[in-house]
Amino acid sequence: MEMVLSAAIGVLAASGIWLLMRPRTFQVIVGLCLLSYAVNLFIFSMGRITMGAPPIMPKGGFINPAAYADPLPQALVLTAIVISFATTALFLVVLIASRGLTGTDHVDGQEREP
Repeated sequence: MEMVLSAAIGVLAASGIWLLMRPRTFQVIVGLCLLSYAVNLFIFSMGRITMGAPPIMPKGGFINPAAYADPLPQALVLTAIVISFATTALFLVVLIASRGLTGTDHVDGQEREP
C-alpha cells in the first residue's frame, strides 16, 4: 500500500511539474492542480496509513494512539482542497481575461515563431 501511494504521489508531482513548464496557460493550470493533488496525498499519508481506524479518540483513561488515525492531516487536506478549488477558479477567470486581452493563451502572451 505504501509503495502504491508513493508511486502515485511521484507520478502526480512529476506530471504536474512537467505541465507547469508548458507554454499554454490551461496546461499550467492543470499542472498546478496535479501538483496540489500530490501535495494533498503527501500530507494525508503523513498521518499514518490506517485502514478503518476512527480519527477521534474517546474520553477516558489510557488510550492506545496507534488504534486511531491522526485527524490533523485530514483537516489540513480538507482545507487545502477548498483553497485549491477557489484558486483554480481564480486562475480560470484570469486565463479568460488574459485570452480576451491578448488573443492568445500562451503564458508570455505571444505565439511562437515558426
